[in-house]
Amino acid sequence: MKNQKKYVIAAALILALGAAVFINWRFSNGGVKTASKELGAATYVSRDAKATADEAETKKASAEEKLALMRTERAQAQDKALDSAKNILSLSDSSDDAKAEAVRQASVIERRIISQSNIENILAAKGFTDVLCFLSDSGCTIGVKKSEIEKDSPLIIKDVVMSQLDIAFNNIVIVQV
Repeated sequence: MKNQKKYVIAAALILALGAAVFINWRFSNGGVKTASKELGAATYVSRDAKATADEAETKKASAEEKLALMRTERAQAQDKALDSAKNILSLSDSSDDAKAEAVRQASVIERRIISQSNIENILAAKGFTDVLCFLSDSGCTIGVKKSEIEKDSPLIIKDVVMSQLDIAFNNIVIVQV
């Protein structure tokens, strides 16, 4: 019985660690291929203003697509963690300690989801059209479109995060998408 409880808790922790590693990998640009600059590579310049506006719109759409993809992946990771906690609770042979730990983990995930939503909504009210917030035990990462970053944007973003969470200023990371 004790061994089974250890395996269930270990599986839940491994799942949570896997989700954290995946999210970290996505934000460290591991999942997004970027074009590298090569010495002597040709750059085409267009005198047509419409062409440059179309290129800017394409880049804008790709940033929105990236944020939408990250939002979907975040929701899937959170759903997996919640499903794991529900499975532990539904097992009839789970010990009371395992069930209490599953309830605690589900509560932590729920608080993070609410905090992420609050931060995203407040930043939207401050003028950021598409923002994505990821919370972890060690800090907070905010994804914002490059086109929306201005001189005072980092201070505004960090102020909003600090007003919602008890996180140190240097543990808030802003990622430009």
